[in-house]
Amino acid sequence: MKLERRKFLYLAACAAALATARAARADSYPVRPVKIISGYPPGGVVDTYARLIGAALSDRLGQQFVVEDRPGAGGTIAAEEVAKSAPDGYTLLLTTSADAWNATLYDKLNFDVVRDFVPVATLSRGPGVLVVNPSLPAKSVPELIADAKSNPGKITVASAGVGSAPYMYWELFRNMTGVEMVHVPYHGGGPAITDLLGGQVQVYFGTFASAIQYVRAGKLRALAVTGATRAPVLPDIPTLAEFLPGYEASIYVGIAAPRDTPAAIVDALNQATNQALADPKVTGRIADLGDTPLAMSSAKFAQLVADETEKWRKVIRAANIKTD
Repeated sequence: MKLERRKFLYLAACAAALATARAARADSYPVRPVKIISGYPPGGVVDTYARLIGAALSDRLGQQFVVEDRPGAGGTIAAEEVAKSAPDGYTLLLTTSADAWNATLYDKLNFDVVRDFVPVATLSRGPGVLVVNPSLPAKSVPELIADAKSNPGKITVASAGVGSAPYMYWELFRNMTGVEMVHVPYHGGGPAITDLLGGQVQVYFGTFASAIQYVRAGKLRALAVTGATRAPVLPDIPTLAEFLPGYEASIYVGIAAPRDTPAAIVDALNQATNQALADPKVTGRIADLGDTPLAMSSAKFAQLVADETEKWRKVIRAANIKTD
């Protein structure tokens, strides 16, 4: 009995020492450079966000936050790398809504977006904008729906590829209206916008960053924004929900860490990120991208990820969407 008690006390002491050591490491975090993995190419919006928050966190936490791009497979290559990394706070994922819908789009992922990540902090949320080539007669959402229903299969809708935000926004629109258009997928938003401007395609659910300059120049006509509220940069453009109650589609951007990352590290990153979102330089850059800064707790971010994953699961399964 004495031996067992001594063994118990020894193990308890070891556990306490380990917990103290972990707490000490978390309190001093970070002590070396931190990687932020982006799942998209350099120069894109996701990469821009990674570098923006990386610089802000470097300033506030006293260590370099280095961005590494791992493009491919809709961001799943980057997500898998982070999911399999050590949960020590030194490898983070620049996560977006794409990770939520990828959970259903891809049948054989080696990770689970809800189970294998700790949502650390949000950066922003931004809607898309439904734009058309000015040659299309429709000047409102009801007119576009009526035109599409009267001429099924004659109106073309571009996307940046299956699984992209423009494609998902279109699928939600199709799901809620029953309209049929000819889907023309492109390898990225740039070629889609180019052909939309040239009249080769007629409709596009673009991001603000890609479309707003052409809307302002009169080269594209904006019919609606996809978010829950009107966008400050286009205050006169209605939301799709004004015509289709319940329609809401937007992209969240945030930071995630591997499962089991210590709570103290998550809290430190969350606090530093939220402090950055109070900086006019950071919020101004986010506004330039057409998005709205979004600060929330890690717990609320986790709920957002779970809600978005379930929402898009229903849309993807209803449309029987498959990736190549």
